[in-house]
Amino acid sequence: MSEQRAQHTRPPGLDDATVEALGQLSKALETTERARGALYDFHQLTGAADLQLGEAVELLRRAGHGEQAARIEREVLGRDVIPGHWTFQIVEAYNATYYRPFASAEEEVREQLAPGTEHLYEAEMKERRQQSGGAV
Repeated sequence: MSEQRAQHTRPPGLDDATVEALGQLSKALETTERARGALYDFHQLTGAADLQLGEAVELLRRAGHGEQAARIEREVLGRDVIPGHWTFQIVEAYNATYYRPFASAEEEVREQLAPGTEHLYEAEMKERRQQSGGAV
């Protein structure tokens, strides 16, 4: 048996319901990974927009529109995105409060029920689909 196949072999005594539950747990974590990526997109895009806004303020000043530049600088530039928080603080809070505990719990449960085995549900799906005539 190849090392890759052995890595995805169902531990003895592990029932279908547990494999399905572990698959759903893994899927939920993967969805959270995507949400986290979107949160980092939000963080980086908001930061880039604020830097661009700073450039716009300078261009408005150079073009002789000091009043408009001052308004944007006063009302928007460097502003908190929610009261008391810049986007990096939202990312930090999400990671500490939700993401890391979720990732840790998923890993601990998986290790308790199927030690050393990741993506068992998907590995078994791959095997079933390939055995039934699917592509290799």
